[in-house]
Amino acid sequence: MFCNQCEQTQNGTGCTDIGVCGKDEDMQSLQEILLYGLKGMAAYAHHARRLGKTDESVSAFIEEALFATVTNVNFDLDSLLEMVLECGRMNVRVMELLDEGHRERFGTPEPTTVYEGTKAGPGILVTGHDLVDLSDLLDQTAGTGINVYTHGEMLPAHSYPELKKHPHLAGHYGGPWQNQLWEFPMFSGPILATTNCVLIPPETYADRLFTNRVTAVPGGTRLTDSDFSAVVAKAKACPPLPDNRVRESTIGFHHSVILGLADKIVGAVQNGDIKRFYLIGGCDGAESGRNYYTRLAESSPEESVILTLGCGKYRIRDYDYGTVAGIPRFLDMGQCNDAFGAVQVALALSKAFDVDVNDLPLEIVLSWFEQKAVAVLLSLLALNVKGIRIGPVPPAFVSPNVFKILQDKFDLKIIEAEPPAELVQLGA
Repeated sequence: MFCNQCEQTQNGTGCTDIGVCGKDEDMQSLQEILLYGLKGMAAYAHHARRLGKTDESVSAFIEEALFATVTNVNFDLDSLLEMVLECGRMNVRVMELLDEGHRERFGTPEPTTVYEGTKAGPGILVTGHDLVDLSDLLDQTAGTGINVYTHGEMLPAHSYPELKKHPHLAGHYGGPWQNQLWEFPMFSGPILATTNCVLIPPETYADRLFTNRVTAVPGGTRLTDSDFSAVVAKAKACPPLPDNRVRESTIGFHHSVILGLADKIVGAVQNGDIKRFYLIGGCDGAESGRNYYTRLAESSPEESVILTLGCGKYRIRDYDYGTVAGIPRFLDMGQCNDAFGAVQVALALSKAFDVDVNDLPLEIVLSWFEQKAVAVLLSLLALNVKGIRIGPVPPAFVSPNVFKILQDKFDLKIIEAEPPAELVQLGA
């Protein structure tokens, strides 16, 4: 790790010579947490801006936070920790803007049954997060005989009325981003990657991979605007896809949908039909330890409801959880971009039961992998949500002392090797 202030490199921990640059390991850790959070928030803000949603206070905070960290003008632990939490508060605002932008442009998501697999004929696969790109592509492929499929975090697109009205939004293909290397070669048409979570392509599909704007990978073809004529031309030149139905799934449990069920949910809790809520999701990865989330979901009690969002849902969605109190036990709330919705549900339940959010029968278990996961975690901490479990391993950029501060202040936990009894047994 390189210290910009004193130009020293220390063995993986950064410069710790306070006499030289005034920054120790914990200061370095808080600065890195803030920078990762800013990166994640910037991704959400980029999506919101494309939908015409901005907030000057957010832009001002980004400038202030970068000035405080990148130029090394803040060496006070307490004020830097407060800036880290302010990043979380600002990220809540950004996610609110993004939620508003999506609903104003594409309508409010609604429960929707999605065809998973492919249909006979030419097709284009869209991965990433950007619904504006998907909308533009749907407009440009209308009437061409080309089907459009979603992949990964694009699955929630099927629940938006203005997107699903296109009959050639034909279905969803594949699973999470880390499965690309074996899923994409089996998709014969072109692939459009709209954001991050795209892997460097091997020769098997590099000539069919297109990226857009800031997204770029070696071997792929980078586009710089919303003109997808090259993607359309490629789809016409590629071999057609087979008719292959894999399954159907139900998505679209936006926070507005769940809040519409609030009276039913509150009644079920009061009657004892629902005794616990789980929020299980986040940013997934390929390393070992992530099957913890699968085991936790599948061993959750029948008197519980599972909320999920982000690509972490792919760890837990291939299972029949049934229903409880007349509602599905498994509720897919959308992309990681939709984390604002989970916050709204938690706050609404807190208000309905007239208790602090930390007194709800709610367990939050998050997988983290990249910057947006850090931004979401900071948002939850900024709202003083306690007892969150994260994993599968501790973030390497959090020093032991900073992690202890977070443990003491927010009861932050690292997931265990196996889900403990307190998580899966009622009354444990």
